[in-house]
Amino acid sequence: MKIGVLSGGGDAPGINAVIRAVVRKGIRHYGDDIVGIRDGWRGLLEGEYLPLDLHSASGILPRGGSILGTSRTNPFKHEGGPEKMMANAEKAGIEAVVVIGGDDTLSVAHKMGEFGLKCVGVPKTIDNDLSGTDYTFGFNTAVSIATEALDRLHTTAETHRRVMILEVMGRYTGWIALEAGIAGGADVILVPEKPFDVDEVCDYIRQRHERGRNFSIVVVAEGAKPKGGEEIVYSESIDEFGHIRLGGVGYYLGKEIEKRLGVETRVVVLGHIQRGGSPTAFDRILATRFGIAAIDLVHEGKFGHMVAIKGNRIVSVPLKDVVGKRKTVDLELYEIAKVFFG
Repeated sequence: MKIGVLSGGGDAPGINAVIRAVVRKGIRHYGDDIVGIRDGWRGLLEGEYLPLDLHSASGILPRGGSILGTSRTNPFKHEGGPEKMMANAEKAGIEAVVVIGGDDTLSVAHKMGEFGLKCVGVPKTIDNDLSGTDYTFGFNTAVSIATEALDRLHTTAETHRRVMILEVMGRYTGWIALEAGIAGGADVILVPEKPFDVDEVCDYIRQRHERGRNFSIVVVAEGAKPKGGEEIVYSESIDEFGHIRLGGVGYYLGKEIEKRLGVETRVVVLGHIQRGGSPTAFDRILATRFGIAAIDLVHEGKFGHMVAIKGNRIVSVPLKDVVGKRKTVDLELYEIAKVFFG
């Protein structure tokens, strides 16, 4: 069977581990012919491929990024896009596609099923906000990087008696901010799910000063917004899936804290550092399990499904039950975090 593999959307540590697992089991167990589709859906739209064999998939387990490249291409925004992709798949002899991506990429996979493209999804997003699975690979790595950053910020914050604000990724959900904030001992954690009150943030910092703790650490997700306010955006430009570029809430908050408390405040935007570099052991294992399960689903004929982890079991869920939904933070976990605010 000739099977295509593509990765779409933002990069995440662990994509290459998925590719490696698909290639390894596909070739050695099923005798498949595996072909990489370059740069997400754009590759199938333009007919750009990369042959994948045991040699090309060797040694890529610890590598970040994607050997296939990625893009935020939405074929439904291109004239005759779905039809072109079907024609290109038929011309290349591709019988099924393993689609590695988040909600946008998987929503295309779901829609393409109506055109006859046989797809199996693999959940990928560092934000961990994809419905239907307990975890997505890349998330654990992002949390680990953010936690290490917090550990480092603590020393300089305490030395200089400053407020240090760490802005992390999280457009619509605050999973990274919440888990890294708990692990890194943050004094305040702000997430998109709960609009924040600047005065309340200042109260937490003031409480610490009254106890003789003359420094504070604040973690804020990029999509967090003040009560009654709007998202703070870095750029008004919109990608093919309708997303604007968020960023800047950390600087907004820093200015407000300095103005109200007169405390020196510094802001660190972690940005794409969270996406880069080698995946953690957890993400390598999870991505490998996902890749193995994905190629198995292809041969079971379970198209229109996504592999997922529930507890410690790898299962499959229909894409129709996943796309367009969002897994928000566990508010019980947020209540635990609040015990340590201030």
